[in-house]
Amino acid sequence: MAREACAQHLSAADALVHVPVTLVSGRVYVDAAVNGRGPYRFAVDTGASGVGRVDASLVTALGLPVGRGATSSDALTTSTVDTTQLNTLTLGGLTRRNVEVITRDYRSRVSKEAAFDGILARDFFADGVLVIDYRRRELWFGRSWHVATDDAQALPYERAFRVPVTIDGRSFEAQLDTGADVELVVPKALWPQLTDAPLASAGQASLTNGKVGTERGVLHGPVRVGALTLSDVNARVIEGFPEVVLGSAALRNARIMIDPRSRALAVCP
Repeated sequence: MAREACAQHLSAADALVHVPVTLVSGRVYVDAAVNGRGPYRFAVDTGASGVGRVDASLVTALGLPVGRGATSSDALTTSTVDTTQLNTLTLGGLTRRNVEVITRDYRSRVSKEAAFDGILARDFFADGVLVIDYRRRELWFGRSWHVATDDAQALPYERAFRVPVTIDGRSFEAQLDTGADVELVVPKALWPQLTDAPLASAGQASLTNGKVGTERGVLHGPVRVGALTLSDVNARVIEGFPEVVLGSAALRNARIMIDPRSRALAVCP
């Protein structure tokens, strides 16, 4: 019988990181340290590549050096951005050293309540299992846990973190993005294939490199990802967007476990 990924016991003795999280519109925030100083408020964003990001205000406050030449993509556009070098970036007992991260003015793009000093991106957690328990509002990280591709409830992936979802019995690939404060993003071209439900204007949404017009609609579902089943899912519909995105707001009753070493994850109700 295959081991159940969702049944693993999480012990504080095995954890490098076990910290509380704050949720704002589903987005996950933790307290982290930069160059031994802090705490600073960091968002945990599995949709962001690399180790992390820092806001321009933190670069100024810490007197960090600024370079240029990195690129940043938000699925619709790509831009050239500034970078800075961090001696250390620390969360709990996990420290990454001598890391280059993107820096820009993130605070002006979000509400005061949702503002952050930086982002912990997916490579920050690359050599162990990242666990986010939304209901208990906890984040764990450890290297003794595993999500194997043949575990019951495991979702193997090739591109981080694109996993299969079913919407009303039809299969699609979706990116699991804890940095997206929505339940679901759907390309407009795909919407008529999913439902005949009407769409309403939802105004402008902020992406990494700018704003885009959106519409909203409801998918009655069921929408299934891993062991989680959702109904009456609020979707943002975007013209020209290249893929389905399962955002953090859809995971509010779930625990996710991501193991980049085996390229598998689990979504546990």
